[in-house]
Amino acid sequence: MTGHATGGAAPALVLAAHGTRSAAGEATLALLAETVRRARPGRRVELTYLEISSPLLADVLPAVRGPVVVVPLLLAGGYHVHIDLPEIIAAHRPDAVVADRLGPHRLLTGVLARRLGRAGLRATDAVVLGAAGSSDPAGLADVRAAARMLAVRLARPVTAAFASAGSPSLEEAMERLAATPAARVAVASYVLAPGFFHDRLVTAAAGPVSDPLGADPDVAALVWHRYDEAVRGDQAARAAQTAAGAEGAGSSRSSRTTSRALASRDGQVSAPTNIST
Repeated sequence: MTGHATGGAAPALVLAAHGTRSAAGEATLALLAETVRRARPGRRVELTYLEISSPLLADVLPAVRGPVVVVPLLLAGGYHVHIDLPEIIAAHRPDAVVADRLGPHRLLTGVLARRLGRAGLRATDAVVLGAAGSSDPAGLADVRAAARMLAVRLARPVTAAFASAGSPSLEEAMERLAATPAARVAVASYVLAPGFFHDRLVTAAAGPVSDPLGADPDVAALVWHRYDEAVRGDQAARAAQTAAGAEGAGSSRSSRTTSRALASRDGQVSAPTNIST
């Protein structure tokens, strides 16, 4: 059925990234999309952006025929996940199913650890998880959860710090850790691609800074994991509606409803802000 994630051909996967003015950032996201395609040959995968870059999600959605699953290429909750993205989809493709944001997740933890290792992480280094930031407490909580997961993986404390909104700022975290016995501070880049926020991490750090998460195969695997979750959730919801005799007008969940349900499940209350990858 058109607009549902079941029956017939598999739904198209539409990746929704924030957008960047960095050519290197766009190239990295394009490579990630290609890595996602290679993971499941024959599946339709479209890379789109919420703003700044091209093609825009609002332009691509109406052109994709058949069922659609949108996976946000966003690492934490915030305005884009809970307000901006659902509004765009509700206006241009209300039958689409929306997956959860990427993070936090153990697959990202593994990529962060590997990136730090390649950057030269030492046993004596303090570690900061550097993220974009948000004025949404739920978005900040997602980053702090990712920092706790990385701390378990590295068997040492990890401080979440933010390049834009959020406390502590990168500068505050660096100053605080400089007063500890750690020989230096290493920064794990909790961003998907090069651009403004990764540049901020490099500028603020005196020690090694890991590369962005980028087109790692585990990031691609996580994209498909979120896609599969969304498909299963849509199937379960429609089966429950059918069992309750709620077919017809109530049988098609809008993308706004899907996203709000995810937000409610995670206990999130969103405020307009900008949390970018």
